[in-house]
Amino acid sequence: MYTREILPPMTSLVNNGDPVIGTWNRAFEKVDLQEIRRPFLYPMPRWARDYRIKEWQCFSAHNDSFLLEAFFCNVKLYRIAQVLLYDRENEQKFIFRKIKPGMGWHFPRSLSNSSVDSRSSRFFFRIHSWLDADTVKLDINIEETRKQPALTVHLAYDISSQDVTPMAVSLGFSKRRIMYAYKALAPVRGDMVFEGRRSNLNQDNCSGIFYDCKGYFPYQMHTTICSAAGFDEENRRFGFHIAENQTKETNKNNENALWVNGELTPLPPVLITIPNGQDESWVIQDVEGMVDLTFTPKEQNKSGAKLIFTRADFNAPLGYYNGMLVNSRGEKIQIKNLFGIGEKIYLRV
Repeated sequence: MYTREILPPMTSLVNNGDPVIGTWNRAFEKVDLQEIRRPFLYPMPRWARDYRIKEWQCFSAHNDSFLLEAFFCNVKLYRIAQVLLYDRENEQKFIFRKIKPGMGWHFPRSLSNSSVDSRSSRFFFRIHSWLDADTVKLDINIEETRKQPALTVHLAYDISSQDVTPMAVSLGFSKRRIMYAYKALAPVRGDMVFEGRRSNLNQDNCSGIFYDCKGYFPYQMHTTICSAAGFDEENRRFGFHIAENQTKETNKNNENALWVNGELTPLPPVLITIPNGQDESWVIQDVEGMVDLTFTPKEQNKSGAKLIFTRADFNAPLGYYNGMLVNSRGEKIQIKNLFGIGEKIYLRV
């Protein structure tokens, strides 16, 4: 069975100008990729190196009634915000997208106690990362228009070390260019107002995944992500976040994770195939016998932007996962019609 070394905590991702590669079970105190010495073959000024760093944070929240996915991305030439809400009871979808030119917001180098917010026409968000208090908070307010209702969301992710073991990874694209990712499955509490209806979110039945990522991604970046969360037949909270990307030596380290009752299982690298087109079933498998899933899209969500030499394509269908995962204890976790999301992202910037 696949295993991976979980390294002891470190203060910084960069040691004497060299990036550190590995897997940890807590966030780094500081993540500053600008500290890497000569990440490119030729010397580049600091501002040019900063333009090559892409960064984003993603929030999901699930219960039996709805699925919420909020994505905030800074690729330096422009910023992207997307909020997707799916009402499972009424099969109703709400989606909001905003693309703003320029760098605008920067995500923090530390999640200990920091915040980022943005206010623009019709839209406001604030992220308060407060790992010192075992909490990450998200506030969203989208005003009503003639075409869409208003949406207000307040979420708090309980990332207590007693209940949640997160994953932090540093993965290499080349010898000196890396990506960093921190992710955790956590109970979620808060409230939401949609179409005038207020919903209180109870962490006893609501789960979510918080995902923080930044890196020297390739000029043409492509990644495929599969994630979902819920409760098994024993009423244990579980979820997974699996990605196939362009990093190297993925058998040693990758960003694939499974959580069962807060316990982390690092998963092996996977191959995600879509043999009959993105509207049909996806197949997610490894060679260790720990990941064997199919994802059947139910609701398609496609968007994109193109401008001269830059392009962004997002495909994030909602649908059902079926199959099996194996945790570090050798226990088979049966997945039956688990509602979740699949994401195919292509960025040329």
